[in-house]
Amino acid sequence: MNIKEISKEGNLAYVFFISIVAALGGFLFGYDTAVISGTISVVSKQFALNSVMSGWYVSSALIGSIGGVLFAGWIGDVVGRKKAMLISAIFFFVSALGCSLTVSMSSLILYRILGGIGIGMISIISPMYISEIAFAKIRGGLVTLYQLAITLGFLAAFLVNFKLLDYSLGGEVLNNSILNKVFVTEVWRGMLGMEAVPAAFFLIVVFLLPESPRWLFLQGKEIKVMKVLNRIYDTDDKVRKEMLGLKTGAVEGNRSGWKLLKKANLLKAVIIGAAIAMLGQFMGVNAVLYYGPTIFEQSGFSGGDALYYQVWVGGVNVVTTIIALYIIDKVGRKKLVYFGVTGMIVSLLLIAGYFYIGNNLDLPKEALLVLFLAYIFFTAISISAVIFVLLSEMYPTKIRAIAMSIAGFSLWTGTFLVGQLTPWLLETLSPAGTFLLFAIMCFPYMYIIWKLVPETTGKTLEEIESFWD
Repeated sequence: MNIKEISKEGNLAYVFFISIVAALGGFLFGYDTAVISGTISVVSKQFALNSVMSGWYVSSALIGSIGGVLFAGWIGDVVGRKKAMLISAIFFFVSALGCSLTVSMSSLILYRILGGIGIGMISIISPMYISEIAFAKIRGGLVTLYQLAITLGFLAAFLVNFKLLDYSLGGEVLNNSILNKVFVTEVWRGMLGMEAVPAAFFLIVVFLLPESPRWLFLQGKEIKVMKVLNRIYDTDDKVRKEMLGLKTGAVEGNRSGWKLLKKANLLKAVIIGAAIAMLGQFMGVNAVLYYGPTIFEQSGFSGGDALYYQVWVGGVNVVTTIIALYIIDKVGRKKLVYFGVTGMIVSLLLIAGYFYIGNNLDLPKEALLVLFLAYIFFTAISISAVIFVLLSEMYPTKIRAIAMSIAGFSLWTGTFLVGQLTPWLLETLSPAGTFLLFAIMCFPYMYIIWKLVPETTGKTLEEIESFWD
């Protein structure tokens, strides 16, 4: 479908604009998640952390994320999607400033947890909001804007880490003692603190968004619903059709989402979503994003080179996500998963093989970089691009917020475990065994997508809802 045909759906420019604004939350998600990778070695050295405490430093934000997703659905239902995004932006801003000025390891952990709450909330609210305002025929692409923003946040964090480290090693001394501490002598503070800039920007631009028409409808605010729909759709017939769809999706009346989960078909949908959300974290992507520089350093790269090559990882992630954004509504969600996860399995097995016999074969360390980039390509074009799209569209409207919170809880629980256990796995199983384990975990993920998840491409949210009836 070309742009001209899509424009017939309604006000494409307006929908695209509000989708981009909402997707900026993904940028903060990505930055907060990835920036930690460049600070692990220096923070561990400054505070004398062992492998367990180093894992706790990385995964502490994930504890906040788990808390954030648990309350995100409830907050989104009570105050609305827009105000929930505002709250998450405040968490990001406070966390960034606190991390840059912290006076102890315990307070650093506390501020990382606050940032994690913001991550957990935005990981649920932003894609849900976009899915609720998007045209069905381009919903996958618009929700993938959120994933693209995450990858841009990754790349920004990697670039900031690399540039600030390079600056701190340049020998310049700043006159202001606080700035000198933040950007020179303890540069990890600057890496974490720079997030305050995009957080403040997001906090401002969220005010430009309308509230989700589906949330407004569930609150009985039909006049406000009509105002929003009239800005999205260009004819009265399309507005009436959308209103009819909202009423069809609300046939359960005023029963709460938790009560609806007693229905076997809806509970099945929630369990499937939670399963793919958690399994996806045990396929290696977060281990690469969190511990990539550490793995590179242990493989013979210098600290500066390790951060530089992590920028390459971020660049491939961004470019591949752009490709996924373009093809996800053409190829379909499930086909992308089949292609990408197959490539992930091959890449992970080759990485495991490199660590197992690479030294014996005298392979250049750059070969590891190539394998990591191939793995990131296959991940970004499949599970990373698809997961938030599926989770934002596969649930009925009445349980969407709660169901996404449950799926998000599963996702961040898995991410926490990976973040906490990866240093231990690398020590205990060796890098070869760790990446072999990641490859094995790809198989149950592929099976669930194949057998239990519906293809949602091109369908309205109400049509998808009927699959679970």
